[in-house]
Amino acid sequence: MRWQSGGVGRFGSAAVVALLAGILGCGGGDASGPEPPEQPPADGGIQPSAGCSDGTLEHGALFRVCFPSSWNGDLVLYAHGYVAPNQPLALPDDHVGGLSVSSAATSLGYAFATTSYRANGLVAPDAVADLVELKDTIEQRYRPDPAHTVIVGFSEGGLVAALAAEREPDLFDGALAGCGPIGDFRAQLDFIGDFRVVFDYFFPGVIPGSAVDVPTSVQTDWNTVYVPEIAAAMAANPAAAGQLIAVTGASVAGPDIQSLAETTIGLLWYNVFGTADARARLGGQPFDNTARVYAGSSDDVGLNRGVARYHADAAALQGLGSFETTGHLQAPLVTLHTTGDPVIPFDQEALYATKVSQAGASAELTQSSVARPGHCAFQASEVFGAFATLWQKIGAGSAVLASLR
Repeated sequence: MRWQSGGVGRFGSAAVVALLAGILGCGGGDASGPEPPEQPPADGGIQPSAGCSDGTLEHGALFRVCFPSSWNGDLVLYAHGYVAPNQPLALPDDHVGGLSVSSAATSLGYAFATTSYRANGLVAPDAVADLVELKDTIEQRYRPDPAHTVIVGFSEGGLVAALAAEREPDLFDGALAGCGPIGDFRAQLDFIGDFRVVFDYFFPGVIPGSAVDVPTSVQTDWNTVYVPEIAAAMAANPAAAGQLIAVTGASVAGPDIQSLAETTIGLLWYNVFGTADARARLGGQPFDNTARVYAGSSDDVGLNRGVARYHADAAALQGLGSFETTGHLQAPLVTLHTTGDPVIPFDQEALYATKVSQAGASAELTQSSVARPGHCAFQASEVFGAFATLWQKIGAGSAVLASLR
């Protein structure tokens, strides 16, 4: 909805009219005079007022828009993380430093908006489209249009933010991607699948089904039955629990059995709740470990002989293309990741940096890390610092943000 002048340059339209009138007057031109200059279309919509309003986007996603009492003219769009496919659509209520993300943004003077996405589960490409719809809706409803629009996302939302920065640079001025699988999405899915097959090798029969076929009853009874059984099985066989972590390379907060169980339960959750959804959305089974050589156990020969093997469907691998970043950044992207992330390994950052370098876009990428265990386990000051860096990269940094770094 932004209108751009048709090349009048530094002369005002009145000056151009006067100049043309003088030329025509001296040259005996048409007495009717020149055509009036084209006027920009009126910016429709209403002036925003402090507070939040909710609605539904064209493709079914819920949305919320919030304005502060004194708006600085810029807009922050929030992209939430993975939600289990069996949950109803709902607006995210995420927090940073004890503040809701909406309050954190509006307290700094920014307008804030977020969406449920049109569906839960593995939906990153559709989520980008929903954020485009959300931006368009805000520009249609309110005036003036935001001077700058950025995306902030964490976990799956971090992937959404990175994809948007690559694919929609004309719509979004930049993005902050926290703890996202931005380097290699297929590697992320394989990491989850590898963890499940190695777990099943060391703890056979604890979870029904397999890495690629999970009964719905496991989801239904996950918290009441299977979480306690997994924890009990690991406590009863700490040697096997240690080998599971050693082979998979999953990050843990400490060497104690409770820390090992927390990482294990967290990773297995994604296999249990995401496997059927991934198969449905990708048009087949995407996990492939046919050539994987596992190492780190007390008997790697026995492990590689006994672990379950699966071959990915070609259709699923093709479907993964829409989830993969390319590194062709056309807008500033700032990333933030904990080094001990048990769910989305920190090496996703190095994989993405390589892509961006190969694409010749390293000037658009700023990466930062926090030496801490946990998935998206950031303190408020760390998020605000990355946020301030993003605005400085855009060229619209403020003294308020600089003071928060």
